[in-house]
Amino acid sequence: MAVFLGASVACSGFLFGAEPEKEGHVNHLVNETSPYLLSHAHNPVDWYPWGDAAFAKAKKENKLIFLSIGYSSCHWCHVMERESFEDKEIADFLNKHYVCIKVDREERPDVDQVYMAAVQVLTQRGGWPMSVFLTPDSKPFTGGSYFPARDGDRRG
Repeated sequence: MAVFLGASVACSGFLFGAEPEKEGHVNHLVNETSPYLLSHAHNPVDWYPWGDAAFAKAKKENKLIFLSIGYSSCHWCHVMERESFEDKEIADFLNKHYVCIKVDREERPDVDQVYMAAVQVLTQRGGWPMSVFLTPDSKPFTGGSYFPARDGDRRG
């Protein structure tokens, strides 16, 4: 978790279909149609879909935005969900400090393209899951791909 939280503090159905319902928690993705977004509808992270409500909340509360972009057949997107977005401690941290937005790149290739270009300019790298940190007025200032949730977790 230190790696994932460290990255975010510095910034201050496996493949297709939803997971079974998780103990009644529901976030703002529950009414979406994307199988990828629905698979995150019961995460403890208070995910919002891409849209005006999330951006209005960020501006009103003067909170940074954590934007996570992925897709259904992305292995590392599902790994990051299990390691980070289903972890209550990480979810509590994200919910306290950020407005969290989840995007399915297959439904919103326009959003994916804009933020992938930004992450590549900022970090000289890109990939999925894409994690982008934005100002309350939606300007990206850093990002990356898969972030391990705990020290010692390694991709690959």
